[in-house]
Amino acid sequence: MKTSNPVLARLGQAAERERAAGYAPAGAYGQPYPTAAGYPAAPPTVQPMSIDDVVVKTVMLLGITGLTAAAAWVLVPDALVGAAWIGAAVVGLVLGLVISFMRVANPALVVAYAVVEGVFVGMVSKFFQEIAGYQGIVLQAVIASFGIFFLMTALYKFRVIRATPKFVRGLLAAMVGVFAVMLINFVLTLTTDIDTGIRSGGPVAIGFSLICIVIASLSFVLSFHEVEEGVRMGLPQRYAWSAAFGILVSLVWLYIEVLRLLSYLQGDD
Repeated sequence: MKTSNPVLARLGQAAERERAAGYAPAGAYGQPYPTAAGYPAAPPTVQPMSIDDVVVKTVMLLGITGLTAAAAWVLVPDALVGAAWIGAAVVGLVLGLVISFMRVANPALVVAYAVVEGVFVGMVSKFFQEIAGYQGIVLQAVIASFGIFFLMTALYKFRVIRATPKFVRGLLAAMVGVFAVMLINFVLTLTTDIDTGIRSGGPVAIGFSLICIVIASLSFVLSFHEVEEGVRMGLPQRYAWSAAFGILVSLVWLYIEVLRLLSYLQGDD
């Protein structure tokens, strides 16, 4: 099984190791493939993942993130919002990197990531709506984010946008670029008085958020492609957690950028 996607290639290698340990893919009409001797192979010990598996696990992670965000909003006092925001962002980044570079899908880590991201989303949302005073901004951002998600789902389903090798390379380069800019801006903000303008609410900030929203939206195409290819390659069922994790990361990023953009626009009123 060959693929140009390095993540899928890595997961495919892990799947091959599991098959060698006892997993046998199903043949036509669900019947096991025959062995060289003509007898059916042993029943599979690991079920292959399906699109339904990814959908169920994505909904579960979104539910955990939403409930945790609501709990954090209610339980964390205003004075601790900043500390909780930064702490959740750091822990979430570490967990995200660990999950991304692990060779084996780990449901416990993915669920932990959803919980931490829930705290992060809750604190960011509470800051913008209650502390900064942008009334109704959270509901607007949620509606806009899911609207974009469903739009991208439709565009991918009807092949309006395809994850071609050129598209994948270009989008990955764009993602690395914007994250590098964010990191540089963060370091400059902490260590100097230099204002790059990308988070100050002016025209540059609006433009940068629009770029991030476009890239975050297009990242769903990569996630959908990985799900499709993972099902085709017969990855074990638990890799649905990895696919759901990718969708959650994109949704959280999209929501935060939409929230920022709406705050910039409301600030100009």
